[in-house]
Formats: sequence, C-alpha cells, structure tokens
Amino acid sequence: MTLTQNIILNHLQIKHKIRRIAFQIYECNVESKEVILAGILTNGYKLAELIAKELDSISDLKVTLCKVKVDKLNPINSVTTSLDKDDIANKSLVLIDDVLNSGTTLIYGIKHFLDVPLVQFKTAVLVNRNHKKYPVKADFKGISLSTSLHEHVQVSFEEGKYNASLE
Repeated sequence: MTLTQNIILNHLQIKHKIRRIAFQIYECNVESKEVILAGILTNGYKLAELIAKELDSISDLKVTLCKVKVDKLNPINSVTTSLDKDDIANKSLVLIDDVLNSGTTLIYGIKHFLDVPLVQFKTAVLVNRNHKKYPVKADFKGISLSTSLHEHVQVSFEEGKYNASLE
C-alpha cells in the first residue's frame, strides 16, 4: 500500500500563518511587557521559535521561550519545562504545539501550568483538527481541518521548506 501525501500548507502559507498568529498574540498582550512562548517539543517548540522571531519584528514585547517536554506516548508522566515556575509566574503564557489532534498532549501541557499564577494563558497551534478527546481548544490557529481519524497530519519545519501534509 502506498501512502499518499497531500500538502495542506506550503512554505509561504506557513510563514503567513505564523505572522498572523504573532499579530494575534501581540494584540492579546499589547498591555504586557513580556510573554512566555512555551513550545511543546519538538515541533511545537520550533513553531514557538518562529513565532518569537515574528513577535520581535512587530512588537517591543520581551519574548521568552520555554521548552515543554510531554511524553506523547504516555502523557500522564511528568511534564518538564526549561523554565522554573517562578520564572513564569505572573506573566502571560502561550502554550504552542504544531498540531491539535485529540487534545491529549495540549491538555497535559495545560495541566502542568495550572498551579502557576498567570496574567493570561492561551494556546496556539498551526493545524487544528476536529477529533477532540478532551475539552481543549486553540486560541490561535493557522488552519482548521476536518479529517478522518485514519489520516495523519505531519508538519515539517525543515529550513527553507516548511510544509504541513495530510497522510
């Protein structure tokens, strides 16, 4: 059986989506001095880095990146971050992942930050699918797709050749 790959977002489209998400994050944080972009490893963190670069070019917000490690095969395991909770407290935070599928990864990422007092907590994804297992949503999204359960969305942030495909 041959797997077919359908490009749903090409390099230029992904760049436009990232810029739009950056503007939306800035609009929600226009009164803030700093925003934490917490990217779920690995592609969520790559997306966070790209959004941070855009935010730096369009705003004077201090952008701090945070790596979030969630065991995607067993998400109930402990979630770890590159920043201490004290470094995040009383700030605005955006939790970022590349694809929101069932919501499992995002909900466990959210759970990790729930005991930290935050000014604002938002979520961002490049691709939002409609197969939620948990009541979680993306506040900022590049594209929403209705797909079958058997289809898989793959995002690549290879230098100069970003793409999102449906397999």
